[in-house]
Amino acid sequence: MNLLLAEVAQATQRLADAGVPSPRFDAEELAAFVHGVKRGELHRVPDADFDARYWEAIARREAREPLQHITGRAFFRYLELQVGPGVFVPRPETESVVGWAIDAVRAMDVVEPVVVDLCSGSGAIALAMAQEVPRSRVHAVELSDDAIEWTRKNAAGSRVTVHQGDALTALPELDGQVDLVISNPPYIPLTEWEYVAPEARDHDPEMALFSGEDGLDTIRGIERTAHRLLRPGGLVVIEHADTQGGQVPWIFTEERGWADAADHPDLNNRPRFATARKAMP
Repeated sequence: MNLLLAEVAQATQRLADAGVPSPRFDAEELAAFVHGVKRGELHRVPDADFDARYWEAIARREAREPLQHITGRAFFRYLELQVGPGVFVPRPETESVVGWAIDAVRAMDVVEPVVVDLCSGSGAIALAMAQEVPRSRVHAVELSDDAIEWTRKNAAGSRVTVHQGDALTALPELDGQVDLVISNPPYIPLTEWEYVAPEARDHDPEMALFSGEDGLDTIRGIERTAHRLLRPGGLVVIEHADTQGGQVPWIFTEERGWADAADHPDLNNRPRFATARKAMP
């Protein structure tokens, strides 16, 4: 075992003792980042090249600073995104939400589908849609002054059009023309604040996390926005907490102009997102 792998083993134990959920992965990822190699190449780093800044990075992660803030990058489907303070770090569970949406748009008989990503944050969803549905026209909407800087940075050079604005009043010029509306909105109830992991509670923007007493305030607003933006037959896809599986589809009722409202599980088989189709007139 070389010096770096021995240090990684010690770091793994330190992170585990600090309650970090994935200590081995994070210890290896930080080692790879600091030393400029891939995780599978750590054994090739000569002892003489060991960089003591590794322990500075481990101390930051030990204090529950998000791994992605330390490395400045987050991986999402086939993307590498820039992230940091002021923007929500994209989570792996959202990848299954986007996968469903990509399949749904590909199945539409539309040459250039129009997609709107509300509460875009880093732009992960919008950029994945644009990358994997090559002829789509994708719009990303973000309200926060801090977060939209990251949206713009990640979207630079892409086909995604970035708009600063409120998800509840966004893009009136597209009313009735959108094929799919997708969102990972804030959905944590205010009463759950103390149970949120330190990485999110202390580092993600509050406006990206919390939404009213039951966590559904923003989703209720997005339901109206989606209905306004979508063409008849268009789809809405909205992420929610795994504890809200029985609640969100009921927001998209027939009385409010929806059909086929349903919930879907993530890769861990937990309720993760709801979908509905705008009813035909």
